[in-house]
Amino acid sequence: MRSSPSLVPPRRLATALLLVLAVLLLHARDAAARVFDPETFTLSNGMQVVVVTNARAPIVTHMVWYKVGAADELAGESGNAHLLEHLMFKGTKLLGPGEFSRIIAKNGGQENAFTSDDYTAYFQTVAKDRLELVMKYEADRMQNLVLTEDLVASEREVVLEERRSRIDNDPASRLRETMQAVQFLNHPYRIPVIGWMHEIKQLNAKTALAFYRRWYAPNNAVLIVAGDVTADEVRPLAEKYYGAIPARPVPERVRAAEPPQVAARRVTLKSADVRQPGLAIGYLAPSYHSDGSEHAYALQVLDEILGGGTASRLYRSLIVEQGLAASVSTSYSATELDLGTFDISASPRPGVDIAQLEAGVRAEIAKLLQDGVTEDEVATAKARLAADAVYARDSLSTAPRVFGRALTTGSTVADVEAWPDRIATVTVAQVMAAARAVFRDESSVTGLLLPEPTS
Repeated sequence: MRSSPSLVPPRRLATALLLVLAVLLLHARDAAARVFDPETFTLSNGMQVVVVTNARAPIVTHMVWYKVGAADELAGESGNAHLLEHLMFKGTKLLGPGEFSRIIAKNGGQENAFTSDDYTAYFQTVAKDRLELVMKYEADRMQNLVLTEDLVASEREVVLEERRSRIDNDPASRLRETMQAVQFLNHPYRIPVIGWMHEIKQLNAKTALAFYRRWYAPNNAVLIVAGDVTADEVRPLAEKYYGAIPARPVPERVRAAEPPQVAARRVTLKSADVRQPGLAIGYLAPSYHSDGSEHAYALQVLDEILGGGTASRLYRSLIVEQGLAASVSTSYSATELDLGTFDISASPRPGVDIAQLEAGVRAEIAKLLQDGVTEDEVATAKARLAADAVYARDSLSTAPRVFGRALTTGSTVADVEAWPDRIATVTVAQVMAAARAVFRDESSVTGLLLPEPTS
C-alpha cells in the first residue's frame, strides 16, 4: 500500500472489495429477468429470511446480518461493535471458545464476519448437507454468548494490534481515517469502525454484553441463504433454530444529524514511509435513504462516467492525454443508511507535482459542470454497468452480500430487484443535477499524502 496508496476513504477498509461487488450487483440485470429471483418470508419472531437458489454446485452460503454497526455505538465506546464481532467466536453456553470455528473447518467449510458503520454480518460457506449444522450454532450464539473479562481482555489486545498494523502503521490508512473524521462534522460516520485507540482500551465484558443484549435479536436480524437450496428446504430449518428464539425490544437507530457544511477542508499527511504521493477528494453525497436521495441513481451513472475504468473521463484525460496520473478512480455507494460520499482518488506520474495533478482533477470537474455529459456517455455508462453484473450471480456470496447490505440499511428486496428499471430511466439532465448537487467545495475534503525526507 505504501508504494501505491489508494486514498479513497471508505469507512470499512476490510470490506472494501466486497462492497464494490455489492454495488456492481445493484447495477444491472437482464432486461427480461429479475436480478436474483429470491424467495423471502418472515419468521413469527420477526426475523426476515431471503433464499437465493443457485444450483451450480452442492454448496450453500449462510449469512446472518444484524441491523447495527459502529455508528450505533454509545459515545465513548468506539470499536464496541467490531470488538463484539470478534467476541462472537469466543464461545456460548453450548460451545467453548473457538469451537464453532473448529467445527466449520472440520466439516470442510469456511467462515468469517465483518462490521461496518451500518451492519454486522456473520457467514459460513459449507456443503449443502451441513446447512442445518451451521444454523444450529449460529442461532446458539445469537442468544447464548458467554464472555469473561479474561476473554475480552485477550481479544481486545488482538483488536488493538489490528489497529496498529492496519491503520497506525500505514500512512494512507491514517489519512483516510483523518479525512473521514473531518468529512462528517457531527454524524457518527466520522468515527472509525475499528474505534479510536484510547476508547478501545476501555472496552470490557460489560460494554460488549450490553451492546449484544441491546441489538442482537432475531427481529433485528436478516437470514440469507444462497446456493443449492430452496425456500421450502430452508424454512423448516429456519423455524426450528431461529424461530425458537423470542423477539426482544430493540431500540430505534437514532443518530446525530449532519449540519450544513459551509467550508472546504484540507488534510495533509507527510511521512517518511510514503513511497508514492497521493491525492483524494471526498464530497458529501446522498444515499438511497438520505435527503437528496433522488440523485442516487444518477450518481451511480456519474461514477461510471468519471471513473469507471480505462474508458472513463478521468482516465482518458489525466492518464492517457495529459500524462499527469499513474492511477485515478472514483467511488460512490448509495447504500449507506445515512449520508455517503463521492470520492476521487489519484496518484501522480513520476516527476509530476501533486499540485499539478490536483489542478488537473479540478479542471475535469469544472469542465463537467460547465459543459455537461452527453447522451452517448450516459448510455455507454449504463451499458458498462449492465455488463459488469452479467456473471455476478455465479458467486454464491454475492447475492447474500447485496441483499444483506440493502436490507440492513433501509432498502427492500423489491428495491434490489427493481434496480435495472430505475437506472434505465436516468437521463442526462438527472446526471447533471446530481453533479451540481454533490460537487460543491463547501462539502468537500481534500487529502494529500506526501513523502517526508528522512534527512
